[in-house]
Amino acid sequence: MRVALIAFLMAATVSTASAQDIGGRYRVEGKNLNGSSYEGTAEITLTSETTCRIVWETGSTSTGICMRNQSAFAAGYVLGDKVGLVIYEVMPNGSMEGLWTVADQPGIGYENLYPMP
Repeated sequence: MRVALIAFLMAATVSTASAQDIGGRYRVEGKNLNGSSYEGTAEITLTSETTCRIVWETGSTSTGICMRNQSAFAAGYVLGDKVGLVIYEVMPNGSMEGLWTVADQPGIGYENLYPMP
């Protein structure tokens, strides 16, 4: 029982540390719904152990709220007068691979985030 409790506490500590490590600046590389490429930066600011705010600069500015659950990272955002959703998988090296969409628009966009020093 004691070994199981220690293992649980260690796993919880690792999970929390991972959530806190998500904040910072990222290089953005993506593909729009029409297949054209874009790039820029994103900044993630933690607001709790699992929630955050995100700002993308990719030729225009987009802001949103975000949340992490283990290796899943999702953000709802506003771009102009449209609402969008992006879902990323957090990779072991700290980068994120994602899919995104905009309300009432056909297609799927793709976006990767790479941690910046």
